[in-house]
Amino acid sequence: MPENAAEVTAAGIARLAGVGRAAVSNWRRRHADFPKPVGGTETSPSFALPEVEEWLRAQGKLAEVPLRERVWQQLSGHPAGAVNALGHAGRVLLLVRDRPTAWLELAAVSDKRLLAVLPAALDHVLKARFGDQRAAVPTPTSAELEPSVPLLRGAAELAAEIGARQAFEFLLGRHLDANPRQYTLTPTGPAELMAALAGADTPGRTVLDPASGTGELLRAVRQPAALYAQDADPELASLTALRLALHGDADIRAAAGDTLRADAFPGLTADAVLCHPPFNERNWGHDELAYDPRWEYGFPARTESELAWVQHALARLRPGATAVLLMPPAVASRKSGRRVRADLLRRGAQRAVVSLPAGAAPPYGIPLHLWVLRRPVAGERPGQELLLVDTAELAEPGGGRDKLDWQGVQRTVLDAWQPFDRDGGVEEQPGRSRSVPVIELLDDDVDLAPARHLPPPAAGGGAAELTHVRERLTETLRLTGDLTPEAAVPVAEGPAVRPGTTVGELVRAGALELRSGGTGTGAVPVLTEQDVLDGTAPSGVLPECPAPGEEPVEPVLVRAGDVVVPVLGVGPSARVVDETTAGAALGRNLQLLRPDPTALDPWFLAGFLRGTANNRQASSYASTATRLDVRRLQLPRLPLAEQRRYGDRFRALAEFETALRLAGRLGERLVQGLYDGLTDGTVEA
Repeated sequence: MPENAAEVTAAGIARLAGVGRAAVSNWRRRHADFPKPVGGTETSPSFALPEVEEWLRAQGKLAEVPLRERVWQQLSGHPAGAVNALGHAGRVLLLVRDRPTAWLELAAVSDKRLLAVLPAALDHVLKARFGDQRAAVPTPTSAELEPSVPLLRGAAELAAEIGARQAFEFLLGRHLDANPRQYTLTPTGPAELMAALAGADTPGRTVLDPASGTGELLRAVRQPAALYAQDADPELASLTALRLALHGDADIRAAAGDTLRADAFPGLTADAVLCHPPFNERNWGHDELAYDPRWEYGFPARTESELAWVQHALARLRPGATAVLLMPPAVASRKSGRRVRADLLRRGAQRAVVSLPAGAAPPYGIPLHLWVLRRPVAGERPGQELLLVDTAELAEPGGGRDKLDWQGVQRTVLDAWQPFDRDGGVEEQPGRSRSVPVIELLDDDVDLAPARHLPPPAAGGGAAELTHVRERLTETLRLTGDLTPEAAVPVAEGPAVRPGTTVGELVRAGALELRSGGTGTGAVPVLTEQDVLDGTAPSGVLPECPAPGEEPVEPVLVRAGDVVVPVLGVGPSARVVDETTAGAALGRNLQLLRPDPTALDPWFLAGFLRGTANNRQASSYASTATRLDVRRLQLPRLPLAEQRRYGDRFRALAEFETALRLAGRLGERLVQGLYDGLTDGTVEA
């Protein structure tokens, strides 16, 4: 075996063989000839990939491994690292794409001969695509390529199956998914919106991204003439160049280096600039760049690195061209940046600020802004208005980034931007968009945050909607009165003593099925712990595919008549699943009890599980949390007819509880709506 052979973990072996990780552990224990670890740690060992493949093949377990899985394992276990291997694969895939006949001739020779002639072939195709100034994509030597030969042959084979661009996108996507904390990514939705705002989707444009990362912004540009990319990370700059070259036929110029300190394209006048700069940098070059000619709109403060990127983008535009930057919201209102913001407004360089919903791009917890800027044309009168757009309301409450309506966001933004860009103004959409006179913004704060200048629409839709809410509340309160339980009658002989059983005993007897939630992938909604507590519809989402190294797992789907119980420190609670909730996946920290309808009534079961004393004796304490052991919960042994009598009473209590919750929500909505209406003048005092 070669000394520098690729390595693979137990999770990778499981994926190669199409089994779970437990099966790999069993093989290691049962088969003395299973390959020995060659690296990793005691708890997470790694194995030589050629030895593993040989053993699996001998056992008849390798025949059905998908080609893409084998290539990924060769890349992820590469001795020089996955990024280095991805760069080698990208170069060969470019050769396969641009000179397919040359690659077929090379693929037919031995590995030794391939290593001798491949560098020259790569140098030819790299020079053709990137020109003489291609320091970001150097030609690897034969010695550097030697550990990659199996990967390169496999990648070319994968390209024959799905295409060279698709093969690289697959491998790059797998690598990014496996290292989520290592890279700051720009999702496809914001990238496409930024390209549209900049007019970069018009064919034949020259577009620059001075902080290119993985190249997602430039990849969103349609039919460009030339793409310029620079990133401080040499490996990312190289991968981006290869990605863009495989994506289309535009001229690609990529460079590695600190853009603010060492601009690789100082003479460029681009048709558009797209940029997702690093946020909140202190060491961006404040001290050594004090007299840089790019600071036309004022020298940015040390804490305002984003305003340095704004001015760099403007400096690289041709007059009249547009730049779009993804920015943290604080840049629109920090006091330290108000002088630069004011000059951007006065000179007409600042055209629009768009507030995106939280979850649009990392960091996902805050609503990022898009800044749209235009390099002024000499002699032209500056624009007199600034477009402000707020799309925060398009995010579903509690939905997270997986539930963003990107089509709605893009439509809202472009419907406001396009007429504004054409006419210099736009009709106001209350709470969504407005063109604000620049003079109104040039105060002591120069605050450009859209939410500060876009009052929300009339609360709840205005007075008419509040009247409707009041009518619903009145009807709900009337229903609550009708559902109020009768006065409790004490048992004359004292508390009843009844023979009992536990959930655990019923499970063993087959009268109950017990399942735990929190796993699985798919496109079904998830019933969360909070949904059970609040009595609301399923609000969670499952991941679309398993994490790298994990096997797909089917989620637990609830059925009508199931009883769902939270198990982590929430107090007595249980919910009977109805037809509207059936089909949802069971979320984390929930357990499902599925009763045999010939032995147990679900409402009887749920009612007794909610008893305070019952929960107390079945709970234990771990650290600062209380955990419920569902198997220890008790209920009496009663005939089915008697269970149903209790069940009817418990069902009535649940209906009363639901009505109370609805009344509370409607009451809060009515009260807040009246506060808002009285204060914003839409409701008479």
